[in-house]
Amino acid sequence: MTRMIRIFDTTLRDGEQSPGASMNVEEKLMIAKQLARLGVDIIEAGFAYSSPGDFEAVRRIALEVEGPVVCSLARARPEDITRASEALRGAPRVRIHTFLSTSDIHLKHQFRMTREEAKKRAVEMVQLARTYVDDVEFSPMDASRSDPAYLCEVIEAVIAAGAGTINIPDTVGYAVPQEFGGLIKRIKDSVPNSGQAVISVHCHNDLGLAVANSLAAVVAGAGQVECTINGIGERAGNTSLEEIVMGLRTRRDWYGADTKVVTEEISKTSRLVSKITGMVIQPNKAIVGANAFAHTSGIHQDGLLKDKTTYEIMRPESVGLEQVKLVMGKLSGRHAFRQRLEDLGYKLTEEEVNHAFERFKRLADQKKETQGEVSVRVEEDGRTVSGHGADTDIITAAARAYLNALNKLAYFAAKQAEGIQKVSLI
Repeated sequence: MTRMIRIFDTTLRDGEQSPGASMNVEEKLMIAKQLARLGVDIIEAGFAYSSPGDFEAVRRIALEVEGPVVCSLARARPEDITRASEALRGAPRVRIHTFLSTSDIHLKHQFRMTREEAKKRAVEMVQLARTYVDDVEFSPMDASRSDPAYLCEVIEAVIAAGAGTINIPDTVGYAVPQEFGGLIKRIKDSVPNSGQAVISVHCHNDLGLAVANSLAAVVAGAGQVECTINGIGERAGNTSLEEIVMGLRTRRDWYGADTKVVTEEISKTSRLVSKITGMVIQPNKAIVGANAFAHTSGIHQDGLLKDKTTYEIMRPESVGLEQVKLVMGKLSGRHAFRQRLEDLGYKLTEEEVNHAFERFKRLADQKKETQGEVSVRVEEDGRTVSGHGADTDIITAAARAYLNALNKLAYFAAKQAEGIQKVSLI
């Protein structure tokens, strides 16, 4: 039986903590609506106490976006939790996510609290949050560097206080998969009331292990994964939503788990987040990079043309792309070259194909052009937007970036003036 894993998207909160990735309210609302179409279970819309803009983003997303549970982050402080409740008031499906560290290094140097004080504060704040909403999540920050026995003690106490989700963060990306999976298993085995809450994980990518750690946690029994589109986030980023989702979907045979995500919306969502945040997707990024479904080797191209499954473990259509990209270069073979000619409408004899292929090979051996990428931020009437452009000519790339930003400003102006509800930037 396939176990369904909840997807908790924190692109609008932790993802926005990427340097230069700040978003205004309208941009957050656009992304939230696309996340709803993507089919995520929970959207962490922001940190309501942190700024008026975040408060407004949480409020509007909670009221206007249908489908997912909408969540606000809140420190384990009464003023934070009250502010979060105010932002979520009147919305149908809401959650307050509160957190406090359990690691000795944080308690000593950052919070100046004893273990007993931290445990007492955590319990009191979960109880306070439950007076406002039925759905409360608690995160023992820096869990992967906490004393496991104390961590389990705090988790047991906050579940008893009313937390329905316990999120285990690898806050500084320190854990490795076997260790992190073992921690999740210990929590489930050692905490007497762990069955009363969903165990979630929130992994950072400082060692490049966020996705691997999250998958190890799923194997160990985690029921929720916190992640971001394109893996954006603080420092080296967060667990990548598209990699977690497609990892589970592609290897259901191994994990025995899946998600409710509509995978055909992945590429569209990825592009939207990239356009709005200004965070360029690396070409070799798994699932959503420009080269993710591109094949250059002649051996691979020949196999793909004969049978897709020879070198494809997932179809590009499954993530919203149209087809596999056979990149013609010096490593390409005659089979792929002939296929490309036919795709372009050319009907050549065998002799003509051989002659053209020889000339193509000589040309392909010459140095390739480089592609320049430009990102700009433009401000008008107090509104700041980002724009991107790419071209082999850097001047053209800059012009495209500027035009991209101007189109966004025009969109927001039109929406404000005419009340337009639906304009796609994808």
